[in-house]
Amino acid sequence: MSTKAETRLTPRERLTRGLTYTAVGPVDVTRGVVGLGLNSAQSAASELRRHYREGRLSKEIAAAQETFAQELAAAQEVVASLPQVYQEARQSQRRHGKRPWIIGGAAVAIVATGAIAFSIVRRSTRPDPSPLPPSVDVQPRP
Repeated sequence: MSTKAETRLTPRERLTRGLTYTAVGPVDVTRGVVGLGLNSAQSAASELRRHYREGRLSKEIAAAQETFAQELAAAQEVVASLPQVYQEARQSQRRHGKRPWIIGGAAVAIVATGAIAFSIVRRSTRPDPSPLPPSVDVQPRP
């Protein structure tokens, strides 16, 4: 079993070797020219693919820019309507803002009326102090 000691040559190396060696020159020159032609065709095809992808990419970027412009316009409309929405929210808050004050005022009035009624009832159940001095000695004896 023998292994190949020969390494594969690139088309450019084959062309160079073919031009330097006259015995194998015409074969190597032909193979080199064909190889270079194939490499250039492959390079051109990959370049065309790249241009196609870039063209498709530019279309996708244009579509994304259009979508972004539409979203930006919608956002501008929302921002433009914010003062009106804010004013409507303030007006609805004002309507609901008076209600707690009315309920609070009524609660204070009820508590004040209850306190007055309690003090009147308490005074009426307590006897008035007598104008006479007490009949019992108030000081305890030792």
